[in-house]
Amino acid sequence: MCGRYTRYLSWSEIHRLYRLTAPAETGRNDEPRYNIAPTQDVPFVTAGENGNHRLREGRWWLVPFWAKEIPKAAMFNARIEGVDTAPAFRDAFKSKRCLIPADGFYEWTISPADGKKDPWHIYQPGHAPFSFAGLWAYNSNLDITSCTIITEPAGEPMKNLHDRQPVILDPAYYDAWLDPSTPKEYLKDILSHDIDGQLQFNRVGREVNSTVINKQPNDHPALVGPINPL
Repeated sequence: MCGRYTRYLSWSEIHRLYRLTAPAETGRNDEPRYNIAPTQDVPFVTAGENGNHRLREGRWWLVPFWAKEIPKAAMFNARIEGVDTAPAFRDAFKSKRCLIPADGFYEWTISPADGKKDPWHIYQPGHAPFSFAGLWAYNSNLDITSCTIITEPAGEPMKNLHDRQPVILDPAYYDAWLDPSTPKEYLKDILSHDIDGQLQFNRVGREVNSTVINKQPNDHPALVGPINPL
């Protein structure tokens, strides 16, 4: 799964991944984020005009276009095994695919010492920016734009931490993934071209386990500081 992620590199670093052309997109400079949680608003990228990309923003918790209320079931991840058939995801999978910019995410293991959850920060070599493969939707009933991150069974090295991992798509396949006209039968093959095998990780402090401390957002650089790095 992927239930928390980071996006703390400068927007210019993230921007290199995409062909954004609108002035509001090229001049964007979001605040660094060290503890992004489900239901928060996040930027994501879709197909734009003339072969370019478009930046959107929405709730990280997919609300299907047909929903009459925000789903109570967890919708921040979409499992690859049923993403093309599950009613909540199949329409978005056909034509509303997106990329979600990030530079890391968190996963947890159980400490043998006290049985509590130890968080790990997971990232690409050099903390390079990357894109989660995702889906998005616009619900006119609720006037909500939203997105979700696709997950798959974990491979090396992630299986050392968890049995699932987000799909971090190879940039060579960005355009094919975003293109609404890409035939449905090719999409899962596109998702197989991930760069998850390059992932590295460090254990970080348990403070990251909370999104709010003393009624204030818990989102600051010390959260990604390594403890006992591998």
